[in-house]
Amino acid sequence: MYQRTVLIVEDEFLIRMVLADTLSDAGYDVLEAENVLEAVAVLGQRKIDAVITDVDMPGGLSGLDLARMMTSTHTDIPVIIASGGRQLRPEDLPGDAVFLPKPYRMGVITALVGEMTSINKRRFAR
Repeated sequence: MYQRTVLIVEDEFLIRMVLADTLSDAGYDVLEAENVLEAVAVLGQRKIDAVITDVDMPGGLSGLDLARMMTSTHTDIPVIIASGGRQLRPEDLPGDAVFLPKPYRMGVITALVGEMTSINKRRFAR
């Protein structure tokens, strides 16, 4: 059986750890990046089925920058953009990205990742 892979891009260690543990327990292969540059490196090396990224990141590039890059280079990978400090509207989001405000419930994000990565769905309909 194919194990779907989720890339978590989050600079806050505890948030990244809890999210990684939750998704791992739900049966996903989880990869982690602390910033956008690390995420780009992972995207170039591995098959990724979904990306969850925070908006505000260290290093000069944001999660929105990552999602914008992905709209031209990895159009088949669904993106969840999360933030505790910003409220984003659908028109603020690149491509088919979905916004999830923090704090989010682990059950909600696990269900959303499941819907976005289901084998029968190539794109997530908002």
